[in-house]
Amino acid sequence: MHHALCLTASVVDFPSPKTHRTQPMKIPFNPPGVWLPRGRGFSMGVVQPAGRVLHFTGQVAWDENEEVVGKGDVGAQTRQCLRNIEAVLAAAGGTLEDIVAVTTYYTARDQLPEIQKVRLEFFAQDTAPASTSVMVAGLGHQDFLVELAPVAVIPEDRFREPAAASTASS
Repeated sequence: MHHALCLTASVVDFPSPKTHRTQPMKIPFNPPGVWLPRGRGFSMGVVQPAGRVLHFTGQVAWDENEEVVGKGDVGAQTRQCLRNIEAVLAAAGGTLEDIVAVTTYYTARDQLPEIQKVRLEFFAQDTAPASTSVMVAGLGHQDFLVELAPVAVIPEDRFREPAAASTASS
């Protein structure tokens, strides 16, 4: 059976600063008095900059042909999720640096350290997004082990209107 996947993202326009300077990047921070991320690829808080807010459909380990990448391997699946996220961001002029928050859904407690390790391959600790991780009983396909649902803010000077994608099913 072939399943159609429609990757959707919505863009919200927020007012830009009145100056023509390059907009500030997000401001991640880890204040004193709370527990620390300790190299796990997230920040305690992230101040959202001005720009276009992009909300993602949860990204899973499907490639462009809807084949599961990394069956049984949460690290490989996390990498595929992040590659999908990079592709959606690029279509709107964004980069991984523009992600301000990500929710991670995973299916077994022992997977989280590997997910966090892979996140550090894609996010520098000093600019990592805010993060919420939720262990779930299952995801939308029996072979999925992880799903990432980020929110990004793309600065106006880099934002470009994404081209319409095919929504045809086969």
